[in-house]
Amino acid sequence: MRPLRTLLAMALLVLLVPYGLTPFYATGHPMSALMLWRSVAGRPVERRWIDLSAMSPYLPRAVVAAEDAKFCSHHGVDWGALREVVDDAEEGEVTRGGSTITQQLAKNLFLWPGRSFVRKALELPLALWIEAVLPKRRILELYLNVAELGPSGQFGAEAAANYAFGRSAAGLGPREAALLASILPNPVKRSARNPGPGVRRLAMTYMARGQSPALQTCWGGGR
Repeated sequence: MRPLRTLLAMALLVLLVPYGLTPFYATGHPMSALMLWRSVAGRPVERRWIDLSAMSPYLPRAVVAAEDAKFCSHHGVDWGALREVVDDAEEGEVTRGGSTITQQLAKNLFLWPGRSFVRKALELPLALWIEAVLPKRRILELYLNVAELGPSGQFGAEAAANYAFGRSAAGLGPREAALLASILPNPVKRSARNPGPGVRRLAMTYMARGQSPALQTCWGGGR
Protein backbone atom coordinates (compact mmCIF):
# COMPACT_ATOMS: atom_id res chain seq x y z
CA MET A 1 0.00 0.00 0.00
CA ARG A 2 2.81 2.42 0.86
CA PRO A 3 4.55 2.11 -2.56
CA LEU A 4 1.22 2.82 -4.24
CA ARG A 5 0.69 5.91 -2.11
CA THR A 6 4.21 7.05 -2.94
CA LEU A 7 3.59 6.62 -6.65
CA LEU A 8 0.28 8.49 -6.43
CA ALA A 9 1.94 11.31 -4.49
CA MET A 10 4.72 11.55 -7.10
CA ALA A 11 2.18 11.56 -9.93
CA LEU A 12 0.20 14.32 -8.22
CA LEU A 13 3.39 16.34 -7.74
CA VAL A 14 4.25 16.03 -11.43
CA LEU A 15 0.75 17.14 -12.39
CA LEU A 16 1.00 20.18 -10.13
CA VAL A 17 4.39 21.35 -11.45
CA PRO A 18 2.92 23.34 -14.39
CA TYR A 19 0.62 25.20 -12.02
CA GLY A 20 3.59 26.22 -9.91
CA LEU A 21 5.67 27.25 -12.92
CA THR A 22 3.03 29.31 -14.73
CA PRO A 23 3.27 32.47 -12.55
CA PHE A 24 7.01 32.60 -13.22
CA TYR A 25 6.31 32.72 -16.96
CA ALA A 26 5.05 36.28 -16.56
CA THR A 27 8.64 37.15 -17.48
CA GLY A 28 11.54 35.39 -19.15
CA HIS A 29 11.88 33.30 -22.29
CA PRO A 30 10.62 29.79 -21.49
CA MET A 31 11.02 26.87 -23.87
CA SER A 32 8.25 24.49 -24.84
CA ALA A 33 8.14 20.83 -23.85
CA LEU A 34 8.73 19.85 -27.49
CA MET A 35 11.75 22.15 -27.74
CA LEU A 36 13.24 20.60 -24.61
CA TRP A 37 12.52 17.08 -25.86
CA ARG A 38 14.15 17.77 -29.22
CA SER A 39 17.19 19.23 -27.48
CA VAL A 40 17.55 16.17 -25.24
CA ALA A 41 17.18 13.91 -28.27
CA GLY A 42 19.91 15.82 -30.14
CA ARG A 43 17.54 17.16 -32.78
CA PRO A 44 17.82 20.75 -34.06
CA VAL A 45 16.01 23.55 -32.26
CA GLU A 46 16.05 27.12 -33.53
CA ARG A 47 14.30 29.81 -31.51
CA ARG A 48 15.11 33.50 -31.23
CA TRP A 49 12.89 35.34 -28.80
CA ILE A 50 11.14 38.48 -30.02
CA ASP A 51 8.93 40.62 -27.81
CA LEU A 52 5.37 41.11 -28.97
CA SER A 53 5.96 44.86 -29.16
CA ALA A 54 8.79 44.28 -31.65
CA MET A 55 6.79 42.02 -33.98
CA SER A 56 4.99 43.26 -37.03
CA PRO A 57 1.42 43.97 -35.82
CA TYR A 58 0.14 41.96 -38.77
CA LEU A 59 1.43 38.72 -37.26
CA PRO A 60 -0.55 38.51 -33.99
CA ARG A 61 -3.64 39.72 -35.82
CA ALA A 62 -3.31 37.03 -38.49
CA VAL A 63 -2.63 34.31 -35.91
CA VAL A 64 -5.61 35.27 -33.74
CA ALA A 65 -7.80 35.44 -36.85
CA ALA A 66 -6.62 31.97 -37.88
CA GLU A 67 -6.42 30.15 -34.56
CA ASP A 68 -8.75 31.77 -32.06
CA ALA A 69 -11.07 34.57 -33.16
CA LYS A 70 -12.59 34.73 -29.64
CA PHE A 71 -9.18 35.04 -27.96
CA CYS A 72 -10.05 38.41 -26.44
CA SER A 73 -13.40 37.33 -25.01
CA HIS A 74 -12.90 33.81 -23.58
CA HIS A 75 -11.16 32.88 -20.34
CA GLY A 76 -8.94 30.13 -21.69
CA VAL A 77 -11.51 27.76 -23.16
CA ASP A 78 -14.07 28.40 -25.90
CA TRP A 79 -16.84 26.24 -24.49
CA GLY A 80 -19.05 26.69 -27.56
CA ALA A 81 -16.33 25.44 -29.90
CA LEU A 82 -15.59 22.58 -27.50
CA ARG A 83 -19.23 21.49 -27.53
CA GLU A 84 -19.17 21.47 -31.33
CA VAL A 85 -16.10 19.22 -31.27
CA VAL A 86 -17.84 16.83 -28.86
CA ASP A 87 -20.94 16.77 -31.08
CA ASP A 88 -18.80 16.06 -34.14
CA ALA A 89 -16.99 13.27 -32.30
CA GLU A 90 -20.28 11.64 -31.38
CA GLU A 91 -21.21 11.71 -35.06
CA GLY A 92 -17.80 10.40 -36.10
CA GLU A 93 -16.84 13.65 -37.78
CA VAL A 94 -13.96 15.21 -35.86
CA THR A 95 -12.69 17.83 -38.30
CA ARG A 96 -11.21 20.45 -35.97
CA GLY A 97 -9.49 20.64 -32.64
CA GLY A 98 -11.48 23.43 -31.01
CA SER A 99 -8.45 24.53 -28.98
CA THR A 100 -7.94 28.16 -28.06
CA ILE A 101 -4.54 29.83 -28.24
CA THR A 102 -4.34 29.48 -24.45
CA GLN A 103 -5.02 25.74 -24.66
CA GLN A 104 -2.37 25.40 -27.34
CA LEU A 105 0.06 27.31 -25.13
CA ALA A 106 -0.70 24.95 -22.23
CA LYS A 107 0.02 22.00 -24.52
CA ASN A 108 3.17 23.53 -25.93
CA LEU A 109 4.66 24.52 -22.59
CA PHE A 110 3.75 21.52 -20.47
CA LEU A 111 2.22 18.61 -22.39
CA TRP A 112 2.77 16.67 -25.61
CA PRO A 113 1.57 16.88 -29.24
CA GLY A 114 -1.06 14.65 -30.77
CA ARG A 115 -4.69 14.07 -29.90
CA SER A 116 -5.81 12.17 -26.82
CA PHE A 117 -8.53 12.53 -24.22
CA VAL A 118 -5.93 12.35 -21.45
CA ARG A 119 -3.99 15.30 -22.84
CA LYS A 120 -7.18 17.27 -23.40
CA ALA A 121 -8.30 16.58 -19.83
CA LEU A 122 -4.99 17.95 -18.54
CA GLU A 123 -5.01 20.85 -20.99
CA LEU A 124 -8.38 22.37 -20.08
CA PRO A 125 -7.74 23.25 -16.40
CA LEU A 126 -4.21 24.36 -17.28
CA ALA A 127 -5.61 26.81 -19.83
CA LEU A 128 -8.01 28.23 -17.25
CA TRP A 129 -5.13 28.63 -14.80
CA ILE A 130 -2.89 30.30 -17.38
CA GLU A 131 -5.64 32.84 -18.10
CA ALA A 132 -6.10 33.42 -14.36
CA VAL A 133 -2.46 34.32 -13.71
CA LEU A 134 -1.16 35.76 -17.01
CA PRO A 135 -2.52 38.69 -19.07
CA LYS A 136 -3.72 38.13 -22.63
CA ARG A 137 -0.79 40.06 -24.06
CA ARG A 138 1.74 37.79 -22.34
CA ILE A 139 -0.17 34.65 -23.37
CA LEU A 140 -0.03 35.70 -27.01
CA GLU A 141 3.64 36.68 -26.73
CA LEU A 142 4.52 33.28 -25.24
CA TYR A 143 2.52 31.43 -27.88
CA LEU A 144 4.18 33.29 -30.74
CA ASN A 145 7.59 32.43 -29.31
CA VAL A 146 7.11 28.71 -28.59
CA ALA A 147 4.79 27.51 -31.38
CA GLU A 148 6.41 25.15 -33.88
CA LEU A 149 6.60 27.13 -37.12
CA GLY A 150 9.03 25.35 -39.40
CA PRO A 151 9.81 21.92 -40.85
CA SER A 152 13.17 21.37 -39.18
CA GLY A 153 13.07 22.66 -35.63
CA GLN A 154 12.06 26.29 -36.16
CA PHE A 155 10.09 27.54 -33.16
CA GLY A 156 8.58 30.95 -32.68
CA ALA A 157 7.88 33.85 -35.00
CA GLU A 158 11.45 35.12 -35.35
CA ALA A 159 13.01 31.81 -36.44
CA ALA A 160 10.03 31.13 -38.70
CA ALA A 161 10.22 34.52 -40.41
CA ASN A 162 13.95 34.16 -40.97
CA TYR A 163 13.51 30.66 -42.39
CA ALA A 164 10.54 31.41 -44.63
CA PHE A 165 11.27 34.95 -45.78
CA GLY A 166 14.85 35.77 -44.80
CA ARG A 167 13.79 38.62 -42.53
CA SER A 168 12.85 39.41 -38.94
CA ALA A 169 9.29 38.99 -37.68
CA ALA A 170 9.45 42.73 -37.10
CA GLY A 171 9.34 43.39 -40.85
CA LEU A 172 6.59 41.04 -41.99
CA GLY A 173 3.88 42.37 -44.24
CA PRO A 174 0.25 41.25 -44.05
CA ARG A 175 0.65 38.46 -46.65
CA GLU A 176 3.76 37.02 -45.01
CA ALA A 177 2.11 37.13 -41.58
CA ALA A 178 -0.95 35.37 -42.97
CA LEU A 179 1.22 32.69 -44.59
CA LEU A 180 2.84 31.92 -41.22
CA ALA A 181 -0.59 31.76 -39.59
CA SER A 182 -1.73 29.34 -42.29
CA ILE A 183 0.92 26.71 -41.48
CA LEU A 184 0.30 26.58 -37.72
CA PRO A 185 -1.78 23.38 -37.79
CA ASN A 186 1.12 21.44 -39.34
CA PRO A 187 4.33 23.38 -40.13
CA VAL A 188 6.06 20.17 -41.21
CA LYS A 189 3.61 19.45 -44.03
CA ARG A 190 2.60 23.05 -44.78
CA SER A 191 5.12 25.62 -45.94
CA ALA A 192 5.17 29.41 -45.77
CA ARG A 193 8.45 29.40 -47.65
CA ASN A 194 7.03 27.50 -50.63
CA PRO A 195 3.26 27.71 -50.12
CA GLY A 196 0.97 25.46 -52.06
CA PRO A 197 -2.47 26.50 -53.36
CA GLY A 198 -4.22 25.49 -50.12
CA VAL A 199 -1.88 27.53 -47.92
CA ARG A 200 -2.18 30.52 -50.26
CA ARG A 201 -5.98 30.35 -50.09
CA LEU A 202 -5.92 30.18 -46.30
CA ALA A 203 -3.49 33.09 -46.20
CA MET A 204 -5.84 35.26 -48.24
CA THR A 205 -8.65 34.48 -45.81
CA TYR A 206 -6.56 35.16 -42.70
CA MET A 207 -5.09 38.32 -44.21
CA ALA A 208 -8.59 39.71 -44.70
CA ARG A 209 -9.74 38.67 -41.24
CA GLY A 210 -6.59 39.99 -39.62
CA GLN A 211 -7.07 43.44 -41.11
CA SER A 212 -10.75 43.63 -40.28
CA PRO A 213 -11.66 46.45 -37.86
CA ALA A 214 -14.00 43.96 -36.17
CA LEU A 215 -11.10 41.85 -34.89
CA GLN A 216 -10.56 42.56 -31.21
CA THR A 217 -7.00 43.36 -30.19
CA CYS A 218 -6.89 42.94 -26.42
CA TRP A 219 -3.09 42.75 -26.64
CA GLY A 220 -2.85 46.36 -27.83
CA GLY A 221 -2.17 45.46 -31.47
CA GLY A 222 -2.77 48.08 -34.12
CA ARG A 223 -2.37 48.05 -37.87
